[in-house]
Amino acid sequence: MKTRAAILAQMGAAAPYATSKPLEIAEIELAPPGPGEVLVRMRAAGLCHSDLSVIDGNRPRPMPMVLGHEGAGVVEELGKGVQGFAVGDHVVTAFVPSCGHCAPCAGGRPALCEPGAASNTAGTLLSGARRLTRSSGEVLNHHLGVSAFAEYATVASQSLVKVDRSLPFDEAAVFGCAVMTGVGAVINTAALPLERSVAVVGLGGVGLAALLGARVQQARTLVAIDLSDAKLALARELGATHTFNASDPDCAAAVREATQGGVEFAFEMAGSVKAMQLAYQITRRGGTTVTAGLSHPTAQFSIPHVGIVAEERTIKGSYLGSAVPQRDIPRYIDWYLADRLPVKRLLSEHLPLADINAAFDRLARGESVRQTVQFD
Repeated sequence: MKTRAAILAQMGAAAPYATSKPLEIAEIELAPPGPGEVLVRMRAAGLCHSDLSVIDGNRPRPMPMVLGHEGAGVVEELGKGVQGFAVGDHVVTAFVPSCGHCAPCAGGRPALCEPGAASNTAGTLLSGARRLTRSSGEVLNHHLGVSAFAEYATVASQSLVKVDRSLPFDEAAVFGCAVMTGVGAVINTAALPLERSVAVVGLGGVGLAALLGARVQQARTLVAIDLSDAKLALARELGATHTFNASDPDCAAAVREATQGGVEFAFEMAGSVKAMQLAYQITRRGGTTVTAGLSHPTAQFSIPHVGIVAEERTIKGSYLGSAVPQRDIPRYIDWYLADRLPVKRLLSEHLPLADINAAFDRLARGESVRQTVQFD
């Protein structure tokens, strides 16, 4: 079938993207679902820094590629052998398909699925197949097994989670990345106990979701740090007890003073080594620093070795929020519907697919939280 999609032909385009137009909106051919795959009519897709990091080359992927990994839509067709889904189901995408059989999956850590990671790196679906081509016959790669910036997508059934039909599609989409990653870093990776002191560095969609997760755990002190005063204001509305602008050269000292020596848990969500250094500096003795940010693969983070031992410090990485998507996405949606997790506050602009390049300019400048492409 034919579908319109946003295609990235090569990485490293110069900003502003509204001028350089790295993403081409074109009609492509989409093959029907193979065994274990599902055809989804996409209804909304969120713009995330993980998409931007492919555009600017910080997260290298095979080209050309149809971008987008945070999406929500409706099941249109099932491939052979698919179970647990029916035509008409509302679904959210999960950007790591889990095979269910490798050592991490068998150990309850599907975010680290080895075949899933290999297929994502290769730009294929979990089966190793590619279902996207240009009209010329050129094969296109899939982004994280999803390629949500398209009217329709063929994905592995392991990349989908069935969700409540009452949830609007733009709200549902953010659960597939921003919420699963941010809230998951708090609930799963850090296993944040109740009433602890917490800081979040970087207030994009993932960072603000982490802040909401800390609220669920009744953080007694909740510090928000960003370069944007507008995002700091939003963080205060969402429950932050203290806010600091990261551009202040004395930011770390100010946080430590306000929290009597630092916080027990700090979350770095900006994808920056400087942000990670700040998060570590504001974590108190015996505390835990968690990062879900993805900087360039060559970036290095350096800390004094002795501090890990003498201060009993913990550093943890969090990918996909250490989530089990089939468990966590419905759980977080239940919290949202019960008014425990005000995810709707994360949504900013809605836009048509044709305006996606300018939207990535806003994302790169830090002017938005979560923009969503809306499909008719």
